Amino acid sequence: MQTAIAAIFVFLLVILLHELGHFIVAKLVGIKVNEFSIGMGPKIFQKTKGETQYTLRILPIGGYCKMEGEDENSEDPRSFSKVSPIARIAVVAAGAIMNFVLALIVLTIVSFNVGAPSITIDDLVENSPAEAAGILPGDKVTAINGIKINNWDNISNAIGESNPEKEIDITLLRDNEELNLTIKPIIEDGRTIIGIIPRYEKSVSSAIKGGIDNTVFFIDVMFDFIKSLFKGEVTTNDLSGPIGVISEIGKAADSGFTNLLFLLGFISVNLGFFNLLPIPALDGSRILFLLLELVRGKPINPDKEGFIHMIGFFLLIALMLIVTYKDLIRINIL
Repeated sequence: MQTAIAAIFVFLLVILLHELGHFIVAKLVGIKVNEFSIGMGPKIFQKTKGETQYTLRILPIGGYCKMEGEDENSEDPRSFSKVSPIARIAVVAAGAIMNFVLALIVLTIVSFNVGAPSITIDDLVENSPAEAAGILPGDKVTAINGIKINNWDNISNAIGESNPEKEIDITLLRDNEELNLTIKPIIEDGRTIIGIIPRYEKSVSSAIKGGIDNTVFFIDVMFDFIKSLFKGEVTTNDLSGPIGVISEIGKAADSGFTNLLFLLGFISVNLGFFNLLPIPALDGSRILFLLLELVRGKPINPDKEGFIHMIGFFLLIALMLIVTYKDLIRINIL
């Protein structure tokens, strides 16, 4: 039950926010939105406000934004096809952008919950050079080799980049008194360390920085995945479909709400990034066609574009079926 609730929470939030991005920008540029739905399947509630019908549907797995003339011919002056290509690009891209915004928000919350490593030492590794030198929990590292320390990254980089054959000069602040110690680092698992563990502190500024850093890190991971794909280093065994994602959501939920939010951030970046790829049937492909329209000064034949999107859709469904089958085998359902 916990896995089901967590999966509904993640899928509903990620997909609904994606569609909300389309909805908000469509309204801003003057496109008529016929329906905005929360959930899929049969209606259980509906209310019309202005020109838009807002519906609540029985399956809580996302939603959709139905714009006039998006998938059909329409002569309505406020249909999707009647606004400028730039406006349509903004509408199409808004879904993915909203996913990145969602990721930034939830990863900022995660960073705040976890806290950020500070320059104050919380603990020492047993029998480490730091312990032998007399460093104590509560000490603050203010300088290393004469270079002022402002954050934990400064400490980590200064120690990690130091010569393990030479001693490090460390300046500490203990009970408002300055201490100077000399420590020779050691190599452990390929890293140069002295054996100090930072105290984690919570602040809004560090949480925002952590949210931005994690969002950028996940985007970098996606770019690395694309590079590996072109190098032929990725197989269907490296992909996960809905079943695999639900399995991972269940594991994250078991580990606590913060871990679930962290996975939510990753999935949201994943969806936003993947949707912007120029793959037929995805938002990135629609943006590509709109850019071509800008260059040519006239739209691509709608029938040809629709055919390309249809082929892409069937190929994506086929890939999803293959990946889902692999997921079922991987988690021992088959």
